[in-house]
Amino acid sequence: MMRNVCFFNSVKFWGGGERFYFDYALGFKKKGYNVFVVCDKDSVLSQKAREHGLPQFNVSVNMLSALNPFKVLKLVRFFQREQIEAVVFSTSQDLKLGGLTAKLAKVPNIAYRRGLAAPVKNRLVNRIIFRDILTHILANSQETKRTILQNLSDYIDANKIKVIYNGVKIDDTNPHQPGQIDAIRQHRKGIVLGNAGRLTAQKGQKYLIEIAKALKEKNIEFSLFIAGSGEMQEELEALIAENNLQNEVFLLGFVEDMESYMNSIDIFLLTSIWEGFGYVLVEAMMQSKPIVAFNITSNPEIVLKDKTGFLVEYPDVEAFTQKTQLLIENPALRQQLGETGKKSVKDRFRIEDRITEFENFLKG
Repeated sequence: MMRNVCFFNSVKFWGGGERFYFDYALGFKKKGYNVFVVCDKDSVLSQKAREHGLPQFNVSVNMLSALNPFKVLKLVRFFQREQIEAVVFSTSQDLKLGGLTAKLAKVPNIAYRRGLAAPVKNRLVNRIIFRDILTHILANSQETKRTILQNLSDYIDANKIKVIYNGVKIDDTNPHQPGQIDAIRQHRKGIVLGNAGRLTAQKGQKYLIEIAKALKEKNIEFSLFIAGSGEMQEELEALIAENNLQNEVFLLGFVEDMESYMNSIDIFLLTSIWEGFGYVLVEAMMQSKPIVAFNITSNPEIVLKDKTGFLVEYPDVEAFTQKTQLLIENPALRQQLGETGKKSVKDRFRIEDRITEFENFLKG
């Protein structure tokens, strides 16, 4: 009977993958498992694990860590000492180091949860890992599963890959009304648009500036609040100033309380050019917010087209702006899409159901 489970994630920042690890670690602990977290000592995940009493083993990981005999031996001893029976990875760096050490330590269940909807390179090391080391492969969307198989279909049985969507916490017994974000309350005007994600090229926030510019030129009263931090902060600030949008577009930085953030907006916009699983879409829908997003990668698996939001072809900013304007001008439509979205989340993305599905997959 499997009792000792390890979640291995050395990423320092806090993103969807790290949220998955934290939520699932707590979920497995609640089910009575002995849960261990392997993480970087300076990571957000480490801090949250400490706050919730999750035992952790700290290690820093880079592309060459698998060649470091001291790190390899250290991890082998950890897996053996704690009698780890299942270990779950989420990044290629962690997998190269941790997968090898878990195999050496004879961990019976070695799982990889991939959240990146990008093809795995057909390299010898990847073929060995996916064919000979991993016992379980988890994809967070059908699109992610497709990209795993794109280059490695000759080495991986498609039935070995299980698609399990991310989940959100839903409390039907004690529902509460989230608060409001102070910065939004202070600066909001007109309809409040929202976007959340790391400020990177992948998240496509530059398109938000184009959309905001187009809405302003139509004399539509609105405000747009972008939650997140990242390397494109200065570039986005420059674009906001260049287009004279300082009174319409606001960069909030990292926002911890996403429930209150989603509760503070009226419409959620996602301009990502690809997503393994758009967790923020589920968070927005849970707060009954209608969606406008590009019709890319896994978005159609989350957003039910024209039922919970609008999906427009990438990179058609004009169509994106038109759908946003349609929602701005139609409060009844916003409410209808929002209510349908919340029901969809409750039916498909309840975290307890997803954790149980993952537990059964590991035990199967």
